[in-house]
Amino acid sequence: MAEGTQGMTGGEPESSDSLRTFGAVVQALREHLGMSRKELAQAVQFSEHTVASVELGRRMPDPVFVERADVALGNTGALKKAAEFLNRQPGLAAWFRRWALLEAKAISLYTYECRMLPGLLQTEAYARQLFADELPPLTNEQIEAHWIARAKRQELLRERPNTAFGFILEEHLFRRCTGSEDITRDLIDHVLRIAQWRNVEIQVMPLVRKSHAGLHGPMRLAETPEHRWYAYTEAPVTGQLISDIKAISVLQQRYARMRAQALTLEDSVSLLERMRGEL
Repeated sequence: MAEGTQGMTGGEPESSDSLRTFGAVVQALREHLGMSRKELAQAVQFSEHTVASVELGRRMPDPVFVERADVALGNTGALKKAAEFLNRQPGLAAWFRRWALLEAKAISLYTYECRMLPGLLQTEAYARQLFADELPPLTNEQIEAHWIARAKRQELLRERPNTAFGFILEEHLFRRCTGSEDITRDLIDHVLRIAQWRNVEIQVMPLVRKSHAGLHGPMRLAETPEHRWYAYTEAPVTGQLISDIKAISVLQQRYARMRAQALTLEDSVSLLERMRGEL
């Protein structure tokens, strides 16, 4: 199922308690240093409203906020450590939540996927089939929560026309016909529509490829408005947010090579249209 859904660990408590605790730590450190919210807002380059929302436990702090606040409030590492224990919100796993926040603000977002269609491109029927196949089995309520969370994330494609989205997708993701031929036909139609948008590039990695730079597995790269890059990789029950510039450089090189190895934008559309006609 991946894509940051809660899956088998869905029994953790709601995020409100952990958010309030984290916010209380921020407020306590700020007040200990005799700093006002306005001064902290200036130090972390976020609005005073954002600082207040974090301190009151109403907003999940994104990684940039955590890093800057930790420095501004003593550079002890306490906030970075506390952020690791922030619990999940319904439909999104704890390990994915921080990436989802970066994803929502990114000015560039690149994804390579070899397991399933990325969540941002999934249709409801395709996503629900993935949820139905999850083990241990999910309840109807869990499936509904997962789909609501995924549909909310998909609003990014419509609401951020100035964000550059790039997707490299393996050909076999479509040929598998997950769910049914009808579901796959609708999925291809959906992807073809999105491929027409000016800020979206979709490339297909052909089934037969002698050289492939993506054999280490799926990856995602995001550029923030501050022009800082982050990466994210995911395994069945965990994920890793990567901020190390050397590690990100390696992933950027791999993604750049895959862009050259995959079909062009035009050839990718042609292949998808052919596959749809074969269903």
